[in-house]
Formats: sequence, C-alpha cells, structure tokens
Amino acid sequence: MITVHRAEKRYRSAPEPGVRTQHAFSFAGHYDPENTHFGALLAANEEALEIGAGFAPHRHRDTEILTWVLQGALSHRDDRGHAAVVRPGQLQYLSAGSGVTHSESNLGGAQVPVRFLQFWLQPDVFGAEPRYGLRDIAAAGADGLQLLADGTQLRRTDAALYLLRSGPHAPLPAFPAAAYRYLHVVRGELGFRTAAGPRGAGRELAAGDSLRVTGPEQPVDPTAGPDGVEALLWAMGSPLRYG
Repeated sequence: MITVHRAEKRYRSAPEPGVRTQHAFSFAGHYDPENTHFGALLAANEEALEIGAGFAPHRHRDTEILTWVLQGALSHRDDRGHAAVVRPGQLQYLSAGSGVTHSESNLGGAQVPVRFLQFWLQPDVFGAEPRYGLRDIAAAGADGLQLLADGTQLRRTDAALYLLRSGPHAPLPAFPAAAYRYLHVVRGELGFRTAAGPRGAGRELAAGDSLRVTGPEQPVDPTAGPDGVEALLWAMGSPLRYG
C-alpha cells in the first residue's frame, strides 16, 4: 500500500510560546486512533521556533530521537553534559535510554526562526545508558540515497534513515526494500506513478508532504520536480513492539 499525506492535513499545535509544531501522528493532546504511528516511528514532527523561543527542559525515555535542521541553528542541552548547536547539514542523535532531560531553543542572537524535523523511533533495547551524537553530512551535490543512520548507531537493528537528493527532473532510485518506508519531502518536489502502464495514476509531493509505503510495493518512475528534491526516508523492518 502507498499513501500520500499532505502537509496541510497534519495536526498543528503551539506547545510553548513562539513554538509551532506540525505532527504526522497522534501526539500529546491530539489523538487519532487510526494514526498513532507508522512502522516503528512514534513521531515525525516539523518544528518552528521563533527568535528567543524554545522547549523548556523535559524528559524522554526509551526513544531514539533524530533531528535534521532545515533553517537557522538549534541549541541543545541535556542533563548528561551534552551541549551543542545543530545547523543545516548536521544530524543530531539522542538515544534517551534510561532517561534524559533536555532543552531545545533558537540559538541566542539568532536573526531567523529555526526550523527542524524531528523523528522519534522505538528502540529494540530498553533501559540502556543514554548516548548522544552529532554528525556532519556531506554537502549537497551527491545525488541519490545517502545512509544517515542504521542499526550500527541506532538502538533498533532493522531501521535505517536515508537522505534522498536529486537535481531537477532526474529519475530517483528505488526505495530500499523494507516492510515499512516513510518519506518526508524537505525541499523541492517529486512525482511518481502508482502502477506501471496506463492504469497507474500520477502523484506529486511538495515540501512538507509525506509518503507511507507498506509491503514490497515501490513507487513507479519516481522523478524529481523542476527544482529538484531533498527528502528523508526511513526504511523499517517491523512495526512497534509491545510487551
């Protein structure tokens, strides 16, 4: 099954002054029993923090948290001694494990809002020692799929996060094989067909839209739009695990 989810359909909240969030799934005070997660993803939030705004210290446990900044600079501090500024082109990884309290804010002296994507992933191992990482990603120019994180870094062995980049009108590579694939368009556009031949309907995704693929099906003839495309793609082998 392949389903398109539009940016304007996501639930919106303002959890703190100057903070605007768009949620892909049920979150906090918003509950949709038909949309609580996808695969092992618990959250896929697009955040915007105005100048001087941020999230007060709050606690996470047993969650893999990955952050990709789209604009500006995000300040991170936690009670494990980590303090960093995350900028575009960097991937921040926080494995909350047995428990971490952290805060996130727009960097002091900023001139623009900070915008970022944040994913929460269920781990395989619970109660582990928290850990943190900040990785520089190769600059734009390398088209195709680039692996950002997999089971060698994540505490979930059957999940991987990829960066998809391509120039205008270029054909895109097939998605990695997995039981669940989740793609979020960061910039630009992409198009595909739902099936080969005349019965395949065309679909287009713009920035903020997402695609959910369950099972072995692949988007047919995926192609970047006139401005190219940048997207983040999750490949997951299993859904949430209970008990």
